Amino acid sequence: MARLAGKVALVSGSGRGIGQAIALKLAAEGARVIVNDIDSGPAEETVRRIVDAGGQAIAEVGDVTAGEFPSRFVNRALSTWERLDIIVNNAGYTWDSVIQKMGDEQWAAMLDVHTTAPFRILRAASEYIRKASKEEKMRGENVYRKVVNITSTGALYGNAGQVAYTAGKAAVIGLTKTLSREWARYNVNVNCVAFGLIHTRLTQPVGEGAMTIEIKGRQLPVGVSNEMMQNLGLWIPMGRGGTPEEAAGAVFLMCLPEANYITGHVLAASGGY
Repeated sequence: MARLAGKVALVSGSGRGIGQAIALKLAAEGARVIVNDIDSGPAEETVRRIVDAGGQAIAEVGDVTAGEFPSRFVNRALSTWERLDIIVNNAGYTWDSVIQKMGDEQWAAMLDVHTTAPFRILRAASEYIRKASKEEKMRGENVYRKVVNITSTGALYGNAGQVAYTAGKAAVIGLTKTLSREWARYNVNVNCVAFGLIHTRLTQPVGEGAMTIEIKGRQLPVGVSNEMMQNLGLWIPMGRGGTPEEAAGAVFLMCLPEANYITGHVLAASGGY
């Protein structure tokens, strides 16, 4: 049985990797998904995979840090399917260096994408959420909505070379815990999922021919140091990194009706790290 039948979900950064796996999982469970990526090709590919599997999805291409994007993202759900039930703030990337080599632009970029963008998307959704909740309660309906913000175990424990990234990811935990109190009266569960090492293009081993990603015209190196990869067995009790599908499973748990009394929580999907 489709556990999320009738629900409408926004998933930012869902053209690739973990975000794509989240979109596919929610769609497979019956949700109609607004897929987002900064590039049209990956966004349309995720939509195609959902539709080919019998689900419903549309793409809303755009940069989550752009000032006009949050309202456009939310309004696409409302104009297409006239409701919004699930918001997954997943979009992000890494831009690493030690603090003495980190410029203001790098610092601001990490906070912008990992904290400010989720804040703006949730603020854009607030009017609909408050109005819908009031109308549902007047009709005697008990409808729960879900917000899942993606954070990192680096935000919980720190990670050398990622002071800006982990600061942004830690800030979204504060956003989550406060909003869980503000939106509890609207029956909105606001939680975080903190990923450990999940195998994607952003966490491939760094070596010869290391991969880069393009963000706003800048080529940024991505990957995990060989030393870290070699020590996985020591750091992660399960002895391996996770898959995007396993990461998506943790997000799905927070979207289920069984999680209606869980809010303000940080769930670690980290293999025990």
